[in-house]
Amino acid sequence: MSARKIHIVDSHTGGEPTRVVVAGGPDLGAGSMAERLERFRRDFDPIRSAVVNEPRGNDAIVGALLLEPSDPTCDAGVIFFNNVGYLNMCGHGTIGLAVTLAHLGRVSPSASIRLDTVCGVVEARLLEPNRVTIRNVASYRSAAQVLLDAPGIGQVYGDIAWGGNWFFLVSRHGQTLRLERLEELIDFTWAIRQGLEMRGIAGGDGRPIDHIELFGPPTVAGADSRNFVLCPGKAYDRSPCGTGTSAKLACLYADGKLLEGQVWRQESIVGSVFEGTVAVVEGRIYPEITGSAYVNAEATLILEESDPFCYGIRPACQTVST
Repeated sequence: MSARKIHIVDSHTGGEPTRVVVAGGPDLGAGSMAERLERFRRDFDPIRSAVVNEPRGNDAIVGALLLEPSDPTCDAGVIFFNNVGYLNMCGHGTIGLAVTLAHLGRVSPSASIRLDTVCGVVEARLLEPNRVTIRNVASYRSAAQVLLDAPGIGQVYGDIAWGGNWFFLVSRHGQTLRLERLEELIDFTWAIRQGLEMRGIAGGDGRPIDHIELFGPPTVAGADSRNFVLCPGKAYDRSPCGTGTSAKLACLYADGKLLEGQVWRQESIVGSVFEGTVAVVEGRIYPEITGSAYVNAEATLILEESDPFCYGIRPACQTVST
């Protein structure tokens, strides 16, 4: 049997990697992005693992399967995935995808792109060769200052908000957000994640809250806040997190701390910055996130069935995202 070959383009957005599958991915047939995601999960999950997990990848990589859109108004479809499962949306990945499409010559360097995602249409505008603004799906806060008794750390309060994924956003946590404290921050946010599951605290639609976001004072001049984001596969986000920044913007707007069109500059744990604003249309909050991405590799992944790690080294201790 011949080996399967998958062509990928790698980029990073604010330090967070995106791996776009441009050819050789699974044939998911027709239907909505949500229907095709379920087909991906049910029939081709080993390919997801092979693309992003070791030995070809690592826990931080977010994959993006490029597809034909089901929405005829869109230019492309995309399904995002990570080391343990699938993502509804990915802000840094959308920025990386836009830069990748321009790199491949599939869109013009100043294009406006409509993307068909699992949770709706997302728009991306190329401002410069490496700088992109995305308009995310409508975002909102479903609950404010929810009290959580988390194992090992005690009581914390957080907002529950949707920005394309579900987030628990914590500002008063007593943690210093510095990269050299990475292990402590992962342990702290993982305890919050476990506490939410143990207490049955979920998103507004009943789905798990699979992203935990801490906020603190910025270290970059001009930034409004610094964050630390724990993703579903227990990897931290090197970027300021597009969907997490969207969730934060929705909370700020709900609290009257951010006006429509006002810029919020969100710094990541590694010092990269996203600029965010909100537009309000018929009462719904649409975040716009601007960030920079750079293509850093093109490669062909080879999946040889005789390889004992052909489909990746799969984490067994982490919760799968849905």
